[in-house]
Amino acid sequence: MSISMYAASVPLLKQMLQSLDALLGKAEVHAKEKKIEPAALLQARLYPNMFPLVRQVQIASDNAKGVAARLAGIDIPSYADTEQTFEELRARIAKTLDFINAVKPEQINGSEERHVVVYKGAPYEKQFHGQNYLIHFGLPNFLFHVTTAYAILRHNGVEIGKDDFIGEF
Repeated sequence: MSISMYAASVPLLKQMLQSLDALLGKAEVHAKEKKIEPAALLQARLYPNMFPLVRQVQIASDNAKGVAARLAGIDIPSYADTEQTFEELRARIAKTLDFINAVKPEQINGSEERHVVVYKGAPYEKQFHGQNYLIHFGLPNFLFHVTTAYAILRHNGVEIGKDDFIGEF
């Protein structure tokens, strides 16, 4: 039995964005209960040369909308990277989910051979066929940033576990 490109992409993007939203909610509560300045968590990073939590969430959002749009053959909405609070990050996730929810299965299904370009015009431009993009670049890149956001929060004492990361499906 085969799996459609939509089934292999959009449900996972939605699941993990909802999980990321819930993780940020728990982080906000943690900061209040422990009297931690929220900016300390939002700017936390796993290592000095890695992006902080706020940027990990922004990139996860960018990757999610990028995967859905590229596979659907539509323009990727552009969001300014101005979020500085948990509330603003969660609003960005909600906006991303709204976009992804508007993409229909018939727009993505059949995109296995669609020509996909990432980092267009950059020296590190990459070109793929849709299925290879999804499996070897789009989803791994998205999951990397969601996982890193989770790890930053866990490393900083937010009481979350695997069930929180996986979320509901």
